[in-house]
Amino acid sequence: MKRSTSRRGAVLATVLAFAAVLAACGGGSSASEKPKATTSTAAPTTTTVAPPTAPLTGKADPGGASLTRPALSVKVENTDFARPQAGIEQADVLYEEVVEGGITRFVAVFNSEVPPVIGPVRSVRQEDPDIVWPLGGIFAYSGGAPVNVDATNAAPVHAVDETNGEALVRNEPSQPPRDAPHNLYGLGPELFALGGDPKPPHALFTYVAEGSPPVTGRSVESFHVGFDPGYDPTWTWVGATGAWARSIGGVPQTVTGSGTISPTNVVIQFTNYTGEGEAQTVGEGDVWIFTDGTLRQGRWVRPDKAQPAKYVDAAGNVIPLRPGRTWVELLPAGAAVDVTDGPPPATTVAPVTAAPPTTAKKK
Repeated sequence: MKRSTSRRGAVLATVLAFAAVLAACGGGSSASEKPKATTSTAAPTTTTVAPPTAPLTGKADPGGASLTRPALSVKVENTDFARPQAGIEQADVLYEEVVEGGITRFVAVFNSEVPPVIGPVRSVRQEDPDIVWPLGGIFAYSGGAPVNVDATNAAPVHAVDETNGEALVRNEPSQPPRDAPHNLYGLGPELFALGGDPKPPHALFTYVAEGSPPVTGRSVESFHVGFDPGYDPTWTWVGATGAWARSIGGVPQTVTGSGTISPTNVVIQFTNYTGEGEAQTVGEGDVWIFTDGTLRQGRWVRPDKAQPAKYVDAAGNVIPLRPGRTWVELLPAGAAVDVTDGPPPATTVAPVTAAPPTTAKKK
């Protein structure tokens, strides 16, 4: 019996010893075991920065050059003696105004591009200081009546005429030979080099997003602007280029270079005139805006010469333009604008789905 008891004790001791070994080498986690590292597979995020926008066209300016320059406004002649003109097709904004005798002249405004030559340059008129006032920058012209020159010098611009620099030259070799006073030209780089503020100029208009769908309005094929004969342009919509082509008397108005006059927007700003060539651009009146082959109508409102005109609809909402070049016709109030309607907008017709064929049952 003692032998049997001893044998059982030996077996128990062996079992206990084996259990201790298992505990020391066990497969469970211990308090000192470190957690396994995890690897993330999420893709890195990127931020797209929109390119700078040219202030006077609303178009993207990836190089940002327009933001480093002021506005350059140049008074340009528009008689037969001055046509074809130089550089006006590159203007971001161009105002056409009536002067004495019913003729028109231009105030061409540049910022996003720098034409090598602009002109012919002519004299300042009473309305010009108010036109350039919200732009600042540089204003080049060729003299004028003392009262108008004084008003120009009082405006917040760097006024430049033929007497104060080499940026205005006569008989520019790249231009057709012409007699004075139709042979004075501005040199774009030299005029910008004279400096002016602010840099960049403040925007004149509100724009839809670049690349957005066409605006909606009355469809227009062309329209005739009722300035006096010889200065009365017809603008024709060219859908392939998204721009308006200008002609006078059925003949395209051209420039001396290889470019074309083809603004994205044409604005008819019906304007009161007092005397000869004295457009009242501060105030308000009717406005017709031609964009994307359409016409939208509203009011222009400008209570202060320090601010540009704002274009609003009947509800007071701002009427936006398409990013691009803009010509503003300061047409005398009451003058006619003859509009030729374009084709109606295309409509999408839902396809007709044929009913499945039926099989007659045999009787």
